[in-house]
Amino acid sequence: MDPILIVLIVLAAVIFLILICSIRVVRQSTAIVVERLGKFHKVLNTGVRFIVPFIDRRVGGPVSLKERVADFAPQAVITKDNVTMQIDTVVYYQVTDVKLFTYGVENPVLAIENLTATTLRNLVGELELDGTLTSRDTVNNKMRTILDEATDPWGIKVNRVELKNILPPKDIQQAMEKQMRAERERRESILKAEGEKRSNILVAEGEKEAMILRAEAKKAAVIAEAEGTATAIRMINEANPNAAYLTLKGYEALKVMADGSATKIIVPSEIQNVTGLLASLKAVIEKEEPKKKE
Repeated sequence: MDPILIVLIVLAAVIFLILICSIRVVRQSTAIVVERLGKFHKVLNTGVRFIVPFIDRRVGGPVSLKERVADFAPQAVITKDNVTMQIDTVVYYQVTDVKLFTYGVENPVLAIENLTATTLRNLVGELELDGTLTSRDTVNNKMRTILDEATDPWGIKVNRVELKNILPPKDIQQAMEKQMRAERERRESILKAEGEKRSNILVAEGEKEAMILRAEAKKAAVIAEAEGTATAIRMINEANPNAAYLTLKGYEALKVMADGSATKIIVPSEIQNVTGLLASLKAVIEKEEPKKKE
C-alpha cells in the first residue's frame, strides 16, 4: 500500500476523532461548564456545542436547571420558652447561575441544609411554643428571604421553604390534646344550651300564638252571635209582627221550657189566652211525669 495513502487515512481518522471529541450535545434544562487550560472558559447551553479537544475540559457533569426539592431531616429547635421541638423543613431551590453554582460552594446541598438549620434555630428561638405553632407562614417567608439572600453568591435561588412537621415533646402534646378536648366539650355544651334555649323560645311562641288565635276565635264567635241576634231583632222589627205571631212564639218558648227539667214555670200576664196555654202545659207535664217515674 502506498505510504502516502496510509498517512492520509491516519490523518482522516485523527481528524474524525477530533471532530467527535469536539462535539457536545447539551440536553434541555441542563448546562455544562467548560474550562480551557484549567481556567473557566464558558457555559454550554442547550443544543449542539463545540469545544477544542485536549484544550477545553468539561467540569463535572451537566448541571440541572430544573427546580429541585431538598427534604432535610428533623432538627432539634428550642423555643423562647425553653421547649425543645423537632422540626423538619423542605426547601425548593433552582440553579440560576451555573458558573457560581460550580465554583461558589463545594457541596451546595449540604451548605443549604446547614444554613436552613441555623436559620430555623434563630427564628424559632425568638418565638414561644404557641407562636411557633401558629406562625408557620411567617417563619416560612422569613426563612425563604434569608436563604435566598445567602445563596445568591452560589448561583442558587430559593423559591419556597416549608416547615413540614413540628413535633413538640410528648407531655406537651398530651396537654394540647386535653386542652383541645376540653375546648370541644365546651363548644358542644354551648351549642346544646343554645339549642335548648331556642327550643323553649319556639314552644313559648307557639303557645302564645295559640292563645292569641283561640282568643280571636272566641271574640269572632261572640261578635258573630251578637250580629246574628241583632240581625234577627232588626228583621223582626222590620216585619212588624202581630199579636197572633207573638202568642205563637210564646207558646213555642213555653214548650221548650216544659221539655226541660224545670218544675216551675212563670208565665207573663201579658200573653193572651193564658187559660189555653196553661191547659196545654198541664198536658205536657202529665206526659213527662210517667217518663220520669220509669
